[in-house]
Amino acid sequence: MELEIVTVSFISLGILVLLLSFGVPLPYCFGGALMNMVFLGGATMKGTMVWGYTQLANPVLLCIPLFVFAGTLMSESGIAASLLKFVNVFVGRIRGGLGVVTSVSCAIIGAISGSGLTGVAATGPILIPEMASKGYPRGYATALVANSSILGLLIPPSVTMIIYGWVTDTSILACFLATLGPGILIMALFCVVNLVMARRFPLELDPPMPMKETVKEGVKLTSRAMPALIMPLIILGGIYGGIMTPTEAAAVAVIYAFPVGFLVYKGLTFQTFLTAAKNSATAVGAIMIMIVFSLMLSQIFVMEDVPQALVEGVFTITQNKLILLILINFLLFFVGMIVNDVTSIILLGPLLLPLMEAIGISPVQFAAIMGVNTAMGGVTPPYASILYLAMRIGKAEFSDVIKPAMILIIFGYVPVVFLTSFWPDLSLFFPGLFGY
Repeated sequence: MELEIVTVSFISLGILVLLLSFGVPLPYCFGGALMNMVFLGGATMKGTMVWGYTQLANPVLLCIPLFVFAGTLMSESGIAASLLKFVNVFVGRIRGGLGVVTSVSCAIIGAISGSGLTGVAATGPILIPEMASKGYPRGYATALVANSSILGLLIPPSVTMIIYGWVTDTSILACFLATLGPGILIMALFCVVNLVMARRFPLELDPPMPMKETVKEGVKLTSRAMPALIMPLIILGGIYGGIMTPTEAAAVAVIYAFPVGFLVYKGLTFQTFLTAAKNSATAVGAIMIMIVFSLMLSQIFVMEDVPQALVEGVFTITQNKLILLILINFLLFFVGMIVNDVTSIILLGPLLLPLMEAIGISPVQFAAIMGVNTAMGGVTPPYASILYLAMRIGKAEFSDVIKPAMILIIFGYVPVVFLTSFWPDLSLFFPGLFGY
């Protein structure tokens, strides 16, 4: 009977992925999967919907709309231009330096916003035309911005790690730290790949600047960029220092974003504030709909003992940890290519965690494994929402973007996926410093 339930569960996941890939509205996608569990699997819906909605009252989830709103406000404030000039003064005069500036700036903006889409929207209109004017192919510039912006899902604070910590009952602080090492390593690899590829481009370099002038300009731009750079320090320092909970830190971030946006960078006006509020509400509404319906399906899986049956079924095939980790990484990557990161984590996190614990992978390390895989899926077709948004912003054709995007994925993301899986210290070092 258990194997039958597992089979029906995978059919339900297949139905869900298929409907999502055709652009069917979310409630109908999850409804199709739920109905399959009811009619073919004999599951009951009794109390499941009420339970799903009651879970939305969890205070932990309050930090999601707050972080999204704070990130949107900061993105609308015009900090991207200040950060670009700040990083550019140090490395902008070396061959390929602007690409390094792009990767680092997108990572910082992504960390401030906690969202890859917000990072692309904030940096793309500035960085892509700037790179194109300096001799970078527009398709390459678009691919680099898209891939670097996804680092916002890995460098804390991250909305996806809040979701993972909540659905798996794992410390959110530990989840934040688990993806920090992989995120920094991916950013470094992007910089190296960019420097290698830049040798083939007919680039225009900024004229050399005397050291005295460089230092003077660096000090000036550092003071200009400091209000933006302080924001993640306030958030993470408050959380890890035990001063604030993640929800309180998110609220402080929103409060901090107002004076920075209106008075320091002056990009926020009444009109842009309304736009930021509308965009945030739309994004949060979509996230919450995904959460409640994903929870309903996950709850049915738990009620039918699907995770336990999955562990037993997989162990009848193989108990080799190496093979299992490779298969799980392929599964996570495939699902990430089809659905967004939040849906992937809510559906597969509780389902696969018992299997990961059975082969000796801690929930904190699994957070990093899921985070890197779902982030990579966000720039890999057919889903690739962040890549498509970057293409619209950068006015680039898919045929021009896909090759450099794949190069960055193969040499930037893929090595870190396997390092995160087979080298636990990459994801556990920073959590270990804080006792996790």
